[in-house]
Amino acid sequence: MPLPGSHRGRHRISDCAIGKEISDGGDDAGAARSTEAWLGAVALIGFILVATAQASNQILARGLAGSVPPFALAFFRWSIVAIGLAPIAFAEIRAGRVPLGKNIWPILAAGFMGMFLCGGPVYAAGISTTAIHIALIMALSPITVLMISAMLGIEHVGPLQWLGTALALAGALLIISGGHPETLFALETAAGDGLVVIAMLGWSGYTLLQSRAAPKASLLARMSLFAGAGALFSLPQALIEMWTTPAQVFSTKAVSAYVFAGIVPGLLAYAGFAWLGGKFGSVRTSLVLYLGPIASALLSFAILGEPPKLIHLLGGVLILGGVWASLRK
Repeated sequence: MPLPGSHRGRHRISDCAIGKEISDGGDDAGAARSTEAWLGAVALIGFILVATAQASNQILARGLAGSVPPFALAFFRWSIVAIGLAPIAFAEIRAGRVPLGKNIWPILAAGFMGMFLCGGPVYAAGISTTAIHIALIMALSPITVLMISAMLGIEHVGPLQWLGTALALAGALLIISGGHPETLFALETAAGDGLVVIAMLGWSGYTLLQSRAAPKASLLARMSLFAGAGALFSLPQALIEMWTTPAQVFSTKAVSAYVFAGIVPGLLAYAGFAWLGGKFGSVRTSLVLYLGPIASALLSFAILGEPPKLIHLLGGVLILGGVWASLRK
């Protein structure tokens, strides 16, 4: 027979066990919330740092304003990126993840569109347009990718996406024209902003192609190969600049610009983007896009003394709102 009070003892044991399970469950939930909060903080900091590193290239383009020859700057920037990431690329080539024979033409094409067209022309554009203009026009790239994908039948475009495209294009035209549509047909308007449009189109083509060139390789390995191709395409114009303006190409200011461009908007920006993509996924990492123009505007004001104007704010809202709408399904 059970001893008197033994049932109460069992109840107390059960109650303690249940309490322990509740306590353990609470600890697990608290740990999960703590981990989630930590990851959120890391994501936010990472997004801000990567966006700032990317925007620094536009500040560099405007800040140098022709004092450093543009294609020499592009050549040395991409050379630093290619060499810095070369160990990763060589390791993956030896491992067979990058069969060069099958991928040489896609690699060259990606390097031409993403590095050559987004190198020298952007630096040349800084002479006649602002860093904010450069950032906002480059923000049109996802819209362009969407339109190209629709035309090629790669992706279906719904009504909301077409609305987003219209909003973004309206914002771009507003910024480029300065609120005066007639200036779109003036040659002086087309000078700097036109070069940035070319760069944006190049980046859009690169976006579509880069994942198809050496698809088994890591992002950083592909970046080394693309950067090497971009440096190769920039070399002829860079050699001309070295011959005609050697004092500008090899000055202390120029060398400092090469190192900065290669490391900050080069190695750090691309490595940071790759890390964010691996940690948080490509969809969440694409949020960097929305921070780019904001970072560019703040840096432009703080470093160059060029505050954003009302028309930049209006155009930026249209562009970023349009990009957001276009990315909805």
